[in-house]
Formats: sequence, structure tokens, C-alpha cells
Amino acid sequence: MRAILLAAGMGTRLRPLTIDTPKSLISVNGKPMLETQIQFLKEKGIEDIIVVTGYLSEKFEYIKEKYGVKLIHNDKYDIYNNIYTMYLVREYLDDSYVIDADVYLHKNFIDSEIDKSTYFSGYKEGFENEWILEFDKNNKVTNINVGNDKGYILCGVSYWSKSDCKIIVEKLNEVINSGQFKDLYWDDIVKDNISKLDVQIRKIQSDDCFEIDSLKDLENVKKYISIK
Repeated sequence: MRAILLAAGMGTRLRPLTIDTPKSLISVNGKPMLETQIQFLKEKGIEDIIVVTGYLSEKFEYIKEKYGVKLIHNDKYDIYNNIYTMYLVREYLDDSYVIDADVYLHKNFIDSEIDKSTYFSGYKEGFENEWILEFDKNNKVTNINVGNDKGYILCGVSYWSKSDCKIIVEKLNEVINSGQFKDLYWDDIVKDNISKLDVQIRKIQSDDCFEIDSLKDLENVKKYISIK
């Protein structure tokens, strides 16, 4: 089992903090978000960790030295969404966690015994343009919609089995080779092929993790931590 941490983005909505610091290295609760993720993974025995960098890639060198992770650079980080980042590491995807590096993990819900493809998801309310999971009584994901209001949404943490990865990588190759992927995210591959995959939802608490996508998000999380 391994983990792929997606840390290539520019984090423009977090400027000026991200002018000199990659979004994933912004500190939350006294530690860079990426370091928290790596430490949680290692606590669960997952040592094979890949960090995909892009913007300010030189800032991640200390992570390599400190934790022994593998760095892979996406030199097109400012052109494409994360679908291209995943294409670069497609050979590592099977039996892997995929974690957006701009997610602050407040609790360690990583499961090293997991064996089915899984989206970890917390129930949220009052959001806009989030990826909402639809699932049946057995917690099998049946559809993914982008919408507003309330529901179980993608939290940026998922696990992918070997069998599902064969399909995902095949479809990923098809889309990249077609050249029609500039506006796509890697979760679009899953969404558009969900009927061919066996993906579960693993429900977590709404405060187990937080996506830090803007200065407002960061302020809200810091306020939440300070009163807990």
C-alpha cells in the first residue's frame, strides 16, 4: 500500500500566503498540512509515499529529506487541472491512497486494512459547487454530482483498489491521449465511469478534515481549532 499526495497547485485564492509558500505547506494547528498527512500515514504503517509537486517545487526538498518520501514534479501545473498530475503517477495508483495536499486532517481516519475503493466523506451543509456522493443502502457509490446545499461530499481523501485502477488508468490514458482534458479533474474519470467501478463511501465526521481552499477557509478552521 502507498499514498499519493497531490501538491502541484498554485493556491491563488490563498494569496498572499502562497506567493512564497505552496498551499500544502501552509501551517494549520502548528504544522504544515502536508506534514500532518505524512505523519498520519506513517502512524498507520504506510511508508511508500509519493508527493507530486508543481508550483514552488523547490520548497518540498526538505520533505524528501525529513520523511523519505518520493517527489515527482508536474511541470504543467499551471496549464492543466489535477487530471494531468494523476496521469503522471498512474503507474503507482493501484492499492494507493490519493490525498489532496490542501486538506487539513484533523483526525487520523486512515485505514491501512482497507481493500475496496473508497471515498472518505463527511456530511457538510451550506456549500457551493462541491462533489456530492450518491450511494445505496450498502454504501456503494452510484453517482457523483457537482452541486450546492448539503450532503456527503468528497473530502480529498480516497483509496483505490488494484481491480478498479485497471479501469481508471485505461480511461485516464484515453482521455489524455484525446487531448480533451484541459478543464477536467481526475475525479471526473471516476464520475464518468462509476457504473464500471466498485467504489464505497466511508462516512467520517464532518470535522475530521477540512479543505483549505481560500483565506476564509483557513480563518474558519483556525477559529474552530482554537475553541476545541
